[in-house]
Amino acid sequence: MSLIRTARPADEPALHALWAACFGAAPQLPVVYALDPDRHRHTFLAVSDDGTIDAVVVYVPRDIRDAEGVPVRVGGIGSVATRPEARGRGLIRALLQEAAATMRAESCAWSLLFTGTPGVYTGSGWQTFPTQLREGSLSETPPGRSPYRVRPAHPADLPHLAQPSCSSSPLSTVRTEADWRTRLPAWYGPLSEWLVAEDPATGRPAGWAVAAHGKRAVDVREYAATETGALTALFAAVAARARHGGLREARLRGPAPGPAVLEALPHLMTGATVRTEHIGMIRPLLAPPEHAQAVPRAPGAVHWYGDSF
Repeated sequence: MSLIRTARPADEPALHALWAACFGAAPQLPVVYALDPDRHRHTFLAVSDDGTIDAVVVYVPRDIRDAEGVPVRVGGIGSVATRPEARGRGLIRALLQEAAATMRAESCAWSLLFTGTPGVYTGSGWQTFPTQLREGSLSETPPGRSPYRVRPAHPADLPHLAQPSCSSSPLSTVRTEADWRTRLPAWYGPLSEWLVAEDPATGRPAGWAVAAHGKRAVDVREYAATETGALTALFAAVAARARHGGLREARLRGPAPGPAVLEALPHLMTGATVRTEHIGMIRPLLAPPEHAQAVPRAPGAVHWYGDSF
């Protein structure tokens, strides 16, 4: 039988080991975990008689915009793991119950999580919502002449990257300086792997993009631009780098595309198709169910990968 309790500072090495055992090489998890000064009170453990951590659920408080674009306190759920020997005993359900009680006590309107195994959470009150992924053949159109110079990002760009990313989009996170300096690099990799399109007049970033290179496809995980030309230059640069790496396919994540994205998209991929995913899940807490469930379905709703819990 496992004891349910919150974490203590001395538990952190065992937590890191459990995450490594369950998720493999995931160095971003301890980095992101350390950002919450109240992380031990927000970490719920199932501990066996010999002190072994059998399971863990982490609640991450975040300010996320509702369907009207208004920031509200939300409880993110992440870093959920169970030792293989302890699975099938209902431990995660018990920990989720504890997490939900704490989230309510700390004024969370609703809870949000992303998972490839939604069945683990449906019995605890979370419901899936659809998101769209665009897939296509990598564009073979050579980058045309553009006034926007695309280059790797560097630390001096950070104060300027928020401007093209600034948005009141539903489901988007209100980012802090710590998010830009620590959370996003933890999930997206070092700044040298981000691409920036320079404004030809000022030399400052007019847009930026992050792409992950897989075995077959390049996956654009976030993008933002103040002008269509900057986005076109970024997409063309992502495609050129992916072709150079031997890839043939592209994926694009984000909100339903507006005119600027549709104009730039052929420079990233051709023959684009839309695939619906159900990896996002939401659970009302203090907000009425209809209020919470409207958020991910609102026009322009987006939760970027770099804001993962």
